[in-house]
Order: sequence, then C-alpha cells, then structure tokens
Amino acid sequence: MRKNSTKNNRINGEVMRALSEIIREVKDPRVPFMTTVTRVSVAPDLKTCKVYISIMGDKDEALEGLNSAKGFIRRELAHIVNLRLTPELTFYLDDSIEYGVNMSKRIDEVLEQDALSSDDFSDREKV
Repeated sequence: MRKNSTKNNRINGEVMRALSEIIREVKDPRVPFMTTVTRVSVAPDLKTCKVYISIMGDKDEALEGLNSAKGFIRRELAHIVNLRLTPELTFYLDDSIEYGVNMSKRIDEVLEQDALSSDDFSDREKV
C-alpha cells in the first residue's frame, strides 16, 4: 500500500473522525473540551498513527492527559474502526490555527495603520 493511496486516505479520514469523538469522551480533567483533531497520518503498515491536535488552554497539561488516556483511546478506536491492526498513537501539537489567527490580527493592524496614514496624506493635500 503506497503512502498516499486512496485506501490510506480513507483510513486516515475514518481514524480522524473516530478520534474526534473518542477524545470528547475522555474524562481526564487535563484534556479540555476544545481539543480538536486537525490531521491524522496512519502508517501504511497500520502500526503507528500520528495525531495532530489543536488545543485551547494549557497545551502541555492536555498532552499529558491525552498520553495518560492513550490506552483508553486506542481501545475505543479498535471498537469503532475495524482494522487489521490498531495503530499505536502519538500525539503532536498543531499550532496552525493559532498561527492563522495571529497572522489575521497582524494583517488587520497593518490595514488599519495604512488607512490612517492615507487619511493623513489626503488631509495634507487639501491644505
């Protein structure tokens, strides 16, 4: 099975959907409700799975909570997704959403400064 095969893409999508549901069921108080699975990459041999998550709140504490609940999450994944093997999960932080929000704020600030400077320039031309 090639890495970017159609079958692998379907498995990634199904595992991502299942993990999104399972993580909401984790009762560890360190894992906030606003934990989102942004991307999943299951190895072609189905032995490992990289799970990229976005977290609102304390990221280190949430990762500790997810790592401590890894057994529960993997067992529930085995019940939901019917695979030959249930992959070993590894959690990674995905800061792309936070990065996008920060870039959007910076763009808005530059546009606002540009609008103010163009207003000052048009006032000088009138004098």
